[in-house]
Amino acid sequence: MTVSQTMGSRPRRMGRKQRRMIVIALAGAVLVAAVALILVALSGRITFFASPSDILANPPPQEQRIRLGGLVAVNSVERREDGLVLFGITDMAATIQAQYRGIVPDLFREGQGVVTEGTLGPDGIFNADTVLAKHDEAYMPAEVVNALKEQGEWYGELPANMNTTAAPAATLPVAPAATPAP
Repeated sequence: MTVSQTMGSRPRRMGRKQRRMIVIALAGAVLVAAVALILVALSGRITFFASPSDILANPPPQEQRIRLGGLVAVNSVERREDGLVLFGITDMAATIQAQYRGIVPDLFREGQGVVTEGTLGPDGIFNADTVLAKHDEAYMPAEVVNALKEQGEWYGELPANMNTTAAPAATLPVAPAATPAP
C-alpha cells in the first residue's frame, strides 16, 4: 500500500466556486494593473485649471503645463508683426501677462472669456501654446464664474434654458437696465 492509500486521502479537485473565484481575482488584478498603467501614462499630460489669483498665490513649477483662464484684460492686447500676441488675463483680482505666437481665434478680444494652455516662464509671463476663446454670448468656464463670484465681481445670471448640472455658462457682468419712463 502506498502512503496516500493508508491515509485515505485523494487529490482534491477544485470545485466550480473555487475556480470562479480564482478567475474573478485574476481579472480584478489585471484590471487594477491596467488602470495603474493608464494613470501613470497620463500623469504627464494632465493640465489643471487655474485663475490668475491662484497662479500668483501658488506658482506652479516652470515645466508643468497648466490651463489659465479668465478675462482678456482691457487695453492689454498687443499684436506684433512677427505673429506674437501679448495680452493680460485677469480674474478682476489679479492679472498675469501672457504671450502666444500664432493666430488667435476670431472671438478673442478684450473683456471676453479666454482659456489658455501652456507654461509659466521664469519671468512670470505665461507662454501659451493654445488659446481658446468663448464660443457664444453665454459661455464662460465654470471655474472663472466661480472665481468671479468668490471675489464679488460676478453680476451675470444663467440663461433660462441653460442646464445647471453641466458646466455652467454665464453672461459677462452688465450694468442694470434702466427703467423706462412712464
